[in-house]
Amino acid sequence: MSVVVLGGANVDLKARSAAALVPGTSNPGSATLSAGGVGRNIAENLARLGTPTALVTAIGTDALGEDLLVSTAAAGVDVSLVRRRGATGTYTAVLDHSGELSVAVADMAAIESLTPEDVAAVADRLAAADLVVVDANLLPATVTVALDVAAAAGVPVVVEPVSVPKAVRLAAAVRRPLFLLTPNREELAALTGLDDPSDALAALHGQGAELVWLRRGPAGSLLSSRDGVVELAPVTGGVVDVTGAGDAMLAAFCHFLLAGATPQEAARLGHAAAALTVAGPATVRPDLSEALVRSSA
Repeated sequence: MSVVVLGGANVDLKARSAAALVPGTSNPGSATLSAGGVGRNIAENLARLGTPTALVTAIGTDALGEDLLVSTAAAGVDVSLVRRRGATGTYTAVLDHSGELSVAVADMAAIESLTPEDVAAVADRLAAADLVVVDANLLPATVTVALDVAAAAGVPVVVEPVSVPKAVRLAAAVRRPLFLLTPNREELAALTGLDDPSDALAALHGQGAELVWLRRGPAGSLLSSRDGVVELAPVTGGVVDVTGAGDAMLAAFCHFLLAGATPQEAARLGHAAAALTVAGPATVRPDLSEALVRSSA
């Protein structure tokens, strides 16, 4: 079973303070540079779990882009559909001493250069996939083409809203039948214009979403369908760095769903993958495997 992921790929610069952050001044700490990007992270997690995965994205022609391409391919992702142009995108995150995100700045100009024509050029690969995953780093017009191609081929689509601003601009494009949307509470409101989560979930189902997986951070998640809502508890453990948790969670869901799990069971295993990811410093856990996730669930 194969997946095509369309979304962001960039270099992550993560700075972590050694003590409680003090605003408006320099804080002692440490910094790391690594491969990142929502779509790219999802693709790498899927590949490490054992699902054949191709990535559609745009990265720069610079040295950062070359390193990003090489490391992603080394993790097992098919990078033959990646476009090279301009400068590689960056994601700069500041974490407090406990590993929680304080603030982040994303420069995603490279991925926003991915055009509807770029997606149309790889339509055959999307149509041949068993699942298509799209993140909202793509511009709405590009997302629309991907959704059209998948719909015409009968391929289920998962959409990750990424952030509140990107959910706002994506809202019109996802008013259509989709297999799964994965917002947090703020993104859910941005997608629907409704503050009450129950009303917002009902609205997305009314627009055609089969499932909505509402992320609630330390409180776990809600998996909503037209038949009702299932509450899922998080898998608890130590937190070193929260970066990449949601990407691992979604990738594990997709992997186990394609392997035959029910959506509820796949979501439970997704929580286990997220817990494994935040327990270490890497955005994508290098030893992630199906067996490790199952043993941690």
